[in-house]
Amino acid sequence: MNTVAILIGLGPLIGWGLFPTIASKIGGRPVNQILGTALGTFIFALAVFLFKGLSMPTGMDLTFSIISGIGWASAQLITFRSFTMVGSSRAMPITTAFQLLGASLWGVIALGNWPGTNAKIIGGLALVLIIIGASMTVWSEHKDASNSKKLREAVILLAIGEIGYWAYSAAPQATHIDGMHAFLPQAIGMLIVGVVYSIFLAIKGEKLALTEGVSYRHIFSGFFFAFAALTYLISAQPNMNGLATGFILSQTSVVLATLTGIWFLGQKKTRREMQITVLGLVLILVAATVTVLI
Repeated sequence: MNTVAILIGLGPLIGWGLFPTIASKIGGRPVNQILGTALGTFIFALAVFLFKGLSMPTGMDLTFSIISGIGWASAQLITFRSFTMVGSSRAMPITTAFQLLGASLWGVIALGNWPGTNAKIIGGLALVLIIIGASMTVWSEHKDASNSKKLREAVILLAIGEIGYWAYSAAPQATHIDGMHAFLPQAIGMLIVGVVYSIFLAIKGEKLALTEGVSYRHIFSGFFFAFAALTYLISAQPNMNGLATGFILSQTSVVLATLTGIWFLGQKKTRREMQITVLGLVLILVAATVTVLI
């Protein structure tokens, strides 16, 4: 493992770590955020497609890649909604935990990961650690009934959103397409969700997000997401960090996403809450490492 590989592997730390904070800082409605992010991702993916001279997938490869993008955008739309309820610093550890749980369980049930009793016991304990860690990141020193209700609603939303994130990861596995070729079709799927949802809300009487400037400012957010996705694809290649190490490095983004939300978005925590949050993040990262190294 060389220095270049590690630096590329930390790309998602920057991209996915800053993405939720930047999106929250730019503001707007969730529809503005998903539309702009999808457009930014599409522009980035199209540039990579043209620069590398890739061929466009066809048939089921194209279909499942687009479904993958639709899954991500649908889930991210729900995540943006949760940001408005509890803030990105609380929502990000929860959604990361759900994604880790979903990916691990899918691997065990569908892909035959964690063979043997000992592996399943260790993996199960790691999943429990993930749940405990996520719970610690949202712990409040001073209880508030209204905030507790919003947190419960956000957790339910994020649990539902995991279906979309699962589709994002699992759909390409239904074919034999590699991540680089799936990148642009995934972006197309994301853009479809953004445009359709914008039109849907306009029909219901809300302002058309396609005509709002804030939507296009979120193209900048999309560049950060796309940068993270691309560097993860490169990092996960066998001649770089490999899938397991690349995944672990990518999960460090939850730390930056949580801390920047606290520092730059005014999502305040008491000293005690901060200590518990950091400990929870450490548990999530340790457990994530265990799940891919079993």
